[in-house]
Amino acid sequence: RQNDRLAVSKLVTSLTRGSVRSPLAQCLLIRYTSQVIRESGVNTQGGDRPFFDFLESCLRNKAEMVILEAARAITDLNGVTSRELTPAITVLQLFLSSSKPVLRFAAVRTLNKVASTHPLAVTNCNIDMESLISDQNRSIATLAITTLLKTGNESSVDRLMKQMTNFMSDIADEFKIVVVEAIRSLCLKFPLKYRSLMNFLSNILREEGGFDYKKAIVDSIIILIRDIPDAKESGLFHLCEFIEDCEFTYLSTQILHFLGNEGPKTSDPSKYIRYIYNRVILENATVRASAVSTLAKFGALVDALKPRIFVLLRRCLFDGDDEVRDRATLYIKLLDGEATVGETEKDVTDFLFGSLDVPLANLEASLRNYEPSEVPFDISSVPKETKSQPLAEKKATGKKSTGPASAVNGPVPTIDASYEKLLSSIPEFAGFGKLFKSSTPFELTEAETEYSVNVVKHIYDGHVVLQYNCTNTIPEQLLEEVSNFFHVICLQYVIF
Repeated sequence: RQNDRLAVSKLVTSLTRGSVRSPLAQCLLIRYTSQVIRESGVNTQGGDRPFFDFLESCLRNKAEMVILEAARAITDLNGVTSRELTPAITVLQLFLSSSKPVLRFAAVRTLNKVASTHPLAVTNCNIDMESLISDQNRSIATLAITTLLKTGNESSVDRLMKQMTNFMSDIADEFKIVVVEAIRSLCLKFPLKYRSLMNFLSNILREEGGFDYKKAIVDSIIILIRDIPDAKESGLFHLCEFIEDCEFTYLSTQILHFLGNEGPKTSDPSKYIRYIYNRVILENATVRASAVSTLAKFGALVDALKPRIFVLLRRCLFDGDDEVRDRATLYIKLLDGEATVGETEKDVTDFLFGSLDVPLANLEASLRNYEPSEVPFDISSVPKETKSQPLAEKKATGKKSTGPASAVNGPVPTIDASYEKLLSSIPEFAGFGKLFKSSTPFELTEAETEYSVNVVKHIYDGHVVLQYNCTNTIPEQLLEEVSNFFHVICLQYVIF
């Protein structure tokens, strides 16, 4: 009856009078009680929640699991007030100094969640959580430091940064990402502390780490640059230093793109040119092409740098990659005013900094259909609306169809009609009546195997016919005993 609101409410009313003794049953009762509280809301006359006294009484239970369940239920209430939170946070603070790691973890995890919405209510626990930074359990230490970052004040930022310096080297990347996100939120909360927080992010950016961890740091620095104007110069400099030895192509291109948009607006744009052109010399083709576009943006927005940018772009005309050469050629003509898209300075700026307003799939299809002629390709002719491709067509793309429709030249009425014609020609299926529906082919084998097998289900009024299509992908091989093979496949499919 758990979906019957009235029955659950009656159950809670009868059992909250103290007739339940098992701690596990009490935990379940607390969950049902919190469900009833959420559905009933707050009493408009007295301002109290129904059954809240029961949850508060469970905080004084002998069983630790019941206390934690009650504290979690109170903190999860909709629109919970500081007065309602106080007893729950008091017992959670006691568990922070427990000798049992599971209690410390449960308490600090709950407090971490509360700190996101009611940071002032958790500040009394800060001293206890600071002692957990050196906890042997790294999960507890990570939750403690992120909670402190949410609840700390501006004067405690520098002290937390010192404590975290050694802490970061001892935890895994997934925990580091949580810390980085907490630091980003703290920096947005206290913009005047951007220097110490930005330096901390730049230091950990130079350390070892995986792609997700480095991407979280780069994204945080970019957000801080956009939201805190004073942090732009130092943030761009840290990103430039990072791409000097960055091993991830995606991050290098992301930083170069951001640098091309923000670098020309700084007080001294010329100091970034060296870092950008180093990518043209030292990196792979993808990063080199992105660096060429970034150089062109500096040349378009900073007139004093345009002659130097021309020299660098002309050197790129001898690059070994065709896309790098094509970009350099295009940008030289754009900045010179020779290309038709750059008839005015505004056209050049829109081309370099504007977003593509047509779907890439439509642009690719139009380019494939374009035949070389005296009339140049016009991007305005590309349709801007995306057409949804039928599911059956998506599955059939790039593959030879194994169904009966592939043997028919020209348009066919429907796939079901083709299957019905094929099946009715087989004597064993002729008496099944009219075909109701045929499914799309369902792949039973991996794409890399020597043979591919898919199944099509045909639904009749009283029968289901399974059609297996087997395609041999290796010409040198000959499949034998196919009937026994299909018996095994059919058995596996039915079991699945």
